[in-house]
Amino acid sequence: MIVKVAVAVVGGLIGWAYMRIKPPPPRICGSPGGPPITSPRVRLDDGRHLAYREWGVSKDEAKHKIIVSHGFDSSKDMTLPLSQELIEELQIYILSFDRAGYGESDPHPKRTVKSEAFDIQELADKLHIGPKFYVMGLSMGAYATWSCLKYIPHRLSGASLIVPFVNYWWPCLPADMAKKCFELLLAQDRWTFCVAHYAPWLFHWWMNQKIFPSLSMLAGKLDIFSESDLEFFKNQPPNPDDNQEKRRQQGVYECLYRDIMAGYGKWEFDPLDISNPWPDNNGAAHIWQGYEDRVIPYKINRFLSEKLPFVRYHEVPGKGHFLAFDSGLCEEIFRTLVAG
Repeated sequence: MIVKVAVAVVGGLIGWAYMRIKPPPPRICGSPGGPPITSPRVRLDDGRHLAYREWGVSKDEAKHKIIVSHGFDSSKDMTLPLSQELIEELQIYILSFDRAGYGESDPHPKRTVKSEAFDIQELADKLHIGPKFYVMGLSMGAYATWSCLKYIPHRLSGASLIVPFVNYWWPCLPADMAKKCFELLLAQDRWTFCVAHYAPWLFHWWMNQKIFPSLSMLAGKLDIFSESDLEFFKNQPPNPDDNQEKRRQQGVYECLYRDIMAGYGKWEFDPLDISNPWPDNNGAAHIWQGYEDRVIPYKINRFLSEKLPFVRYHEVPGKGHFLAFDSGLCEEIFRTLVAG
């Protein structure tokens, strides 16, 4: 009798633990009970769909074609303060898309840093934008840009990494630098990134348990933001764009959690393994970093820029994580990108 009770208790605990660890099923756009499809999408060869938005001059008239990867908890519908005058002057076509699991793009259960590059390449080919294009990644979306530099360098006219995400477990980083920069983060964020790196199978539970605080950004804590970032928040309109609000509609696990697990997991490559995509000096990668950024420590991106000869580093005094949403800087970023 005691053995049967013990078995029942253990079985119940295992079942309870499994249900706590197991992520919920996604609410896939266009499926029964799922969100409606309202944006244009392309169907990839593996059957997934990517939603996209085209703006700027038409791709047939464009001199420069730029694919933009949005950041964490964002979407293709983010608004960059780029004037129509500059768009027409530079003759740029911009293609932004919902990264896997965000907005109206299908989730990717096997999503990795590497898969992001091939999503971008296939999107470009399905939309016939030509053999060469620029890539731009903001914050978390910059790991897609690193991936493009590694896996599809022959397709790139140039690249821009804006306040780019860093993985504190990259082998190329000096141990003391990685440790000191990691310790600048809030303790709850350090724990969250460690769970994503070492125990991704526990990540859903970690993000939903109430015993310990998890990611500060999702908890609404503003401690990680600089003065300029707080000023940015203060100047935001009270009613955000409705399209941007669709970013989590398929479930936070498929967009936010998978994004963190891919970025902070073990990469297939090290940034310093990347060869120069432009040995003839006909292109460049640009890193834009706010000196006051508390989300992404500047020292790591400065270090990478010093080691990679094809990277041009732009450190902006007095600016934090949202420097791309300063209209003057945003225009400078685009102008610099297409100038090479």
